[in-house]
Amino acid sequence: MQLKLTYTRRKTHTVEVGNICLGSDYPIRVQTMANTSTNDIDASVEQARRCIEAGAELLRYTTQGMREVESLREIHEQVLTSVPLVADVHFQADVADAAAQVVEKVRINPGNYIDPARKFRHIDYSNQEYRQELQRLRERFTRLLDICKENHTAIRLGVNHGSLSDRIMSRYGDTPAGMVESVMEFLRVAEDEHFPNIVISIKASNTRVMVETVRLLVKEMRHEKMDYPLHLGVTEAGEGEDGRIKSAVGIGALLADGIGDTVRVSLSEAPEHEIPVARDLVDYFTDPDSTRYDGSVVAEVLDNIGGNAEVRYSSMEDNWELFCLQAAAESGRLLWDYKATELTLVNPNFSESKLNFLSKDILQAARVRMYKTEYISCPGCGRTLFKLEDTIRHVKEGLSKAEAEASRHPSPVTGNPFSGLKIGIMGCIVNGPGEMADADYGYVGAGRERVSLYRGKECVLKNIPQEEAVEQLLKLIEQDKQQS
Repeated sequence: MQLKLTYTRRKTHTVEVGNICLGSDYPIRVQTMANTSTNDIDASVEQARRCIEAGAELLRYTTQGMREVESLREIHEQVLTSVPLVADVHFQADVADAAAQVVEKVRINPGNYIDPARKFRHIDYSNQEYRQELQRLRERFTRLLDICKENHTAIRLGVNHGSLSDRIMSRYGDTPAGMVESVMEFLRVAEDEHFPNIVISIKASNTRVMVETVRLLVKEMRHEKMDYPLHLGVTEAGEGEDGRIKSAVGIGALLADGIGDTVRVSLSEAPEHEIPVARDLVDYFTDPDSTRYDGSVVAEVLDNIGGNAEVRYSSMEDNWELFCLQAAAESGRLLWDYKATELTLVNPNFSESKLNFLSKDILQAARVRMYKTEYISCPGCGRTLFKLEDTIRHVKEGLSKAEAEASRHPSPVTGNPFSGLKIGIMGCIVNGPGEMADADYGYVGAGRERVSLYRGKECVLKNIPQEEAVEQLLKLIEQDKQQS
């Protein structure tokens, strides 16, 4: 079955963010997040200028407390004429109130806006107790809405798979339905208060979860007659080609559905590197002059023996980086929607072996098949207290050497304990433990040059020196394999 690739944008209302508008009547906006300390004014402004030069249309800054709000005020004065600024607030509703009077947009996380920091514990709420919690949410969120009305400030409701509250988790579990309900609780308040200036994001490091959840949210909003714009991103995508492919699989699947009004590609790299990748993805789906529209791209779904399906993607794109993005962006949706388990890439400009490696990377990014160790790493921000890119390289080198050595001298008991793992590398605990629920092991920043090691969601080594962390991680993996 040969498929015609079309693009029709989902209709939304308009949200004003400073000097730009978001929504289906406007271009899809590209944004990023600073990884400087917000309190380092000079470094933050200099990085902002690099990001703006690269094409960023919004800039987000971590805002842990009132000191960061005041720093944002100074940064805002220096970059105001260029792009709107977004304050990223977790755990402290009062900080969101203050930030809403300084910048054009405030991101709050429904998982920790009024609920305490999650402890991954189950709480049995009676229906009355649950309604009381919702009333508490309504009263507190309404205060922020009033401030935003007065200051013409937009809000982003940003849900992450790894940061659902214990309250939501106790009633809905760690599910797409729970992620959607955590948004809808806030949107119903906004509807009652006649506050439309909201953008929504639902992100996960698991691309399949991310796409399924956003699609479910769109369906639920349609059912409740809501049409809020959506921000797209795959959180903790990683770095290098793997990070780009993983981002393209998730974001591309939704853009192909016509979903998405603003995009961020979250890479564990300098934020200005994210912008061209996001722009290439957006242009591929929306620019009539892109290869998607010139007849050089063909997508097919083939029936296969045994009831499985195979996706065949063919393109004449001769730029390898663009071809990787485009193939990943188209293939994810096709693999999931047609329940395919095989992917064949065709392009005469590249070798068969190179195309085969890429197809495996896309299948892994789409969580169809796992071929190699996967690194789930955050992009870093002002909360990160170590050099994230250096740390990722150090962890990868350590795991790679250990895996190679174990392959040369496999243990008769454990085999190769380092093969095919999912390793989470997180700058801090805001999303770390939750996002690593999908990982076998986690390496999480605990303080300046201090690290905590996790097995799944369980912290097993707390606040150890960073220089010891990789060695301790390898020991933990090997010990677990011996005991299994």
